[in-house]
Amino acid sequence: MNNLRTVVVIGGGISGLSTAYALHERASAAGIQIRCTVVDAAPSWGGKIVTHRVGDLVTEAGPDSFLSQKTAAIELCAKLGLTDQLINTNETSKRACVFSQGRLRELPEGLVVISPNQLGPFLRSGLLSWPGLARMALDLAIPVKRSSSDESLASFFRRRMGRQAFERMLEPLMAGIYGGDAEQMSVQATFPRFVELEQQYGSVIRGMMAARKTDSSAASAGPKRTMFVSLKNGLSGLIDALVGRLTEQGVTFRSSTIVDALRVRSHQPGRWKYDIILNDGSALSADSLVLATPAYVSAELVRPLTPIAGGLLDLIPYASTATIAMAYPCAAVAGAAEGFGFVVPRAEGRDLIAATWTSLKWAHRAPADQLLVRCYVGGVGREAILQLDERALVSRVRDELASMCGVTAEPNYVQVNRWMKAMPQYTLGHLERLNQIEAALSRYGGLVLTGTGYRGVGIPDCIRDGAVAADRVVRYLSGERS
Repeated sequence: MNNLRTVVVIGGGISGLSTAYALHERASAAGIQIRCTVVDAAPSWGGKIVTHRVGDLVTEAGPDSFLSQKTAAIELCAKLGLTDQLINTNETSKRACVFSQGRLRELPEGLVVISPNQLGPFLRSGLLSWPGLARMALDLAIPVKRSSSDESLASFFRRRMGRQAFERMLEPLMAGIYGGDAEQMSVQATFPRFVELEQQYGSVIRGMMAARKTDSSAASAGPKRTMFVSLKNGLSGLIDALVGRLTEQGVTFRSSTIVDALRVRSHQPGRWKYDIILNDGSALSADSLVLATPAYVSAELVRPLTPIAGGLLDLIPYASTATIAMAYPCAAVAGAAEGFGFVVPRAEGRDLIAATWTSLKWAHRAPADQLLVRCYVGGVGREAILQLDERALVSRVRDELASMCGVTAEPNYVQVNRWMKAMPQYTLGHLERLNQIEAALSRYGGLVLTGTGYRGVGIPDCIRDGAVAADRVVRYLSGERS
């Protein structure tokens, strides 16, 4: 047992669990024996992935799906034996809408990820005026920005596509992903692909057209997946499978356990032991430590080791949001709901950011005679609504649904989920801050950060980044053995 190495992962969300899973894969391949412990302050595992099942209703408190184009999540599902549980979005003639200028207007399908592929529906949607369309088309002629300096999302898309296209189409889609303000968000940290398209093709539109041709020719022979996929019984199935597999592998889980402090001690030049002080007065000792916690939590833990890293981590802001799920008798809302839902531009000045007609988008979410909707509120600059009590918050959301799409019926089920300081904001200079954090922590080999605060907020991003963290840990432990 002299070769046994200990690793502690603090944080039991999808990032921490994915790190532990990848760690066992990598360590086994490298011939390293490890003992891994996952610690979390919450009483349950999964972080923001929380599925509620009430009768025949299945609701997601946090994310309800993940992008199939980012393959890390689908690949993990395959390893866990969940491939037969993956479900596509339902077939429907109408996909998603934008609430603009007083009514819902259909988005061409590709615009859900900001890549229009049907010119006719786009022109007929009424989202943009003819001058707005003409300005958007100028993207084909506008010179490329040659400076490597960071740029806000708002600045980038106004420069390439014009103000109208940005405000009515692009901003609400981005706000739905990050809950942020595009004037502050870094395009290089959030949508670097668009910067690459501009640099490579001289135009975002031209680059997207070229990318679509490449994607079409490279289409795999595997099961056809829609843009977004989920699990039949909810995303918590992924968490249950991960925890089950890790338990079989001998991982120790400690829930409802708060980490009070970290201590380090050197047992040989350039090598450290990490002592994790817990709230019950006990401690864990580890050869390597992964912090899969929000940046502001990690900041407090590493500050005694390096105040510079602690201060830089504190500069990553977080937004607060809430989801409100409501179920209605279908007969009471007939004709009011179509497609998958809608997003709302910030320029409209509304409380509602977006709404998903959950039972129209996904199978297995509600009985046939029920319509399930999930509404989103909050985000940067719009967090005041979260101070309302539950009754007032639901009333405000119902007023929004009534004025936007005519849903005036009384819901027969309501569920409110508040997520305070839950959505990291990749503001201008984010990537440079990450480089500075890495430099400040470089003295402490075996101490690794992962999670949504750094290089992606989606489930596939977290799984991918967890694998990167596991690789770093195994490389460090391999060096220690030699």
